[in-house]
Amino acid sequence: MNKTIRRTLALAVPDGQSAFLWGPRKTGKTTFLRQTFPLSAVFDLLQTDLYLACLKRPAVFREYVLALPAEQRRLPIIVDEVQKVPAVLDEIHWLIENEKLAFILCGSSARKLKRGHANMLGGRAWRYEMSPLVSHELDHVDLLKALNQGLIPSHYLAEPAAARRSLKAYVQDYLTQEVFAEGLVRNIPAFSRFFEAVGFSHGEMVNYANIARDCGIDAKTVKEYYQILVDTLLGIMVEPYAKRQSRQVMTKTPKFYVFDVGVAGVLCKRSITEARGSGFGRAFEHFILMELTAYRAYAEKEFRINYWRTKTGREVDFILGDGAVAIEVKSGGNLGTPELAGLKAFMEDEPSCKAFLVSTEAKARQVGSVRIVPWQEFLCALWAGKIL
Repeated sequence: MNKTIRRTLALAVPDGQSAFLWGPRKTGKTTFLRQTFPLSAVFDLLQTDLYLACLKRPAVFREYVLALPAEQRRLPIIVDEVQKVPAVLDEIHWLIENEKLAFILCGSSARKLKRGHANMLGGRAWRYEMSPLVSHELDHVDLLKALNQGLIPSHYLAEPAAARRSLKAYVQDYLTQEVFAEGLVRNIPAFSRFFEAVGFSHGEMVNYANIARDCGIDAKTVKEYYQILVDTLLGIMVEPYAKRQSRQVMTKTPKFYVFDVGVAGVLCKRSITEARGSGFGRAFEHFILMELTAYRAYAEKEFRINYWRTKTGREVDFILGDGAVAIEVKSGGNLGTPELAGLKAFMEDEPSCKAFLVSTEAKARQVGSVRIVPWQEFLCALWAGKIL
């Protein structure tokens, strides 16, 4: 990862406070922690010798920590890939309580720990999440590059050919294997078929019955598989907005999005060559969603992100909060009445909401109550706290 990129995440823990830092692999957690705590001791459980020693006798971890110089014990102690040896958390708990030490515990997923009833430190550690790169961290976002290569740091910063190979390897050798290796599923062939199906339905309303039929499993199992992806931070569900009860509004079917637009492109077998067309439009929408979710996490906001759709096909891509902000994402120029139809329909129910049409147009325009805004301007306002 390029060290000149300053991450937006503020891991501001007071002296003596411990924290968990979760996030998918290669999002930059390890680099970020070593830059933020350059003098801290680091225990990396990806190191085979350390992993095997702690797995065989977890108490050895406590002995390693107590042998650290006093000046390092006064600093937060970093434990990378903590989910690989859940029993180490008991030793960490003891060290926090009895030695008053602080830890930064880093990993790709807490699901294995929770399912195994591991010691999650009973609220003694704050929780943080790291996303792929966001616009606020880059001097300039090459939109086509971001949509094709994604914003995992090593992928976005690579040359296109190298990024394509890395993305394929990431999907084939990491994503499915990570789930298998953690023992989160038993039916490996079925999950592999499910993972392929995710590509076909990405960003669309999830039809559990259709996916179950294609994968040869039941709908309940499909729901469990989606939950695994959410729990391992590999994707998010966007639920329909249903503040007001109406027979005309969809209220039950969620949409699923993978955590990175480049990874989604591999799953969808998508290659974008110009800023137009349905492939670009879907990726552009996904890109804006990832910015929204990252902002929510980094700014420690609690607002919900939903979508809104009527049975007649009127739709708004994202509704923030309790209907406070409505966002439609569209590509192309000269956007007008057809593209504003969903926002106007939503505003009939929520007339006080702020409505944005985020676009690839060069200049902002105001059309009635809707602001048509270039995506760069919208994202600057988002990260400045001016949208919500």
